[in-house]
Amino acid sequence: MKIRTILPSDNAELAKIIRNTLVEFGANHPGTVYFDSSTDTLSEIFQESRSVYFVAEDDHGKIVGGGGIFPTEGLPSDTCELVKMYLLPEARGTGLGRVIIEKCLESARGFGFSKVYLETMPELKLALKVYEKFGFTYLSSPLGCSGHVGCHLHMIKTIV
Repeated sequence: MKIRTILPSDNAELAKIIRNTLVEFGANHPGTVYFDSSTDTLSEIFQESRSVYFVAEDDHGKIVGGGGIFPTEGLPSDTCELVKMYLLPEARGTGLGRVIIEKCLESARGFGFSKVYLETMPELKLALKVYEKFGFTYLSSPLGCSGHVGCHLHMIKTIV
């Protein structure tokens, strides 16, 4: 596997992976990234300062997923959000998700963040277990202004 930062040519394939994954788990609800227009323009979104999106490719150059961090509007200045973390079925359970999350946490530290926040849904049970193993803990209410009101679970991790 190869992990690199996002390119404009990745946009369509990543949007497809994100939306297909949400459909697969029955999590393609209004108020989620499924309906978010930024899902189609990820490379442009991640030009924002203190943000990065990692793309995972298999040995044949096929994109199999990705994930990133973003300084979501309304979050405290010491907090970024782990965003758009999705993998194709064949990439799950391989340790790839762990590697991408580790790279995201390392980048967050490098950008000066001390906390990483995320929003997710109960339907994404496999992801919840991974986040819990990383030490993310549940919050009783959302932080920031992501606009993803369809995500009913909110978690945070201190990284310093």
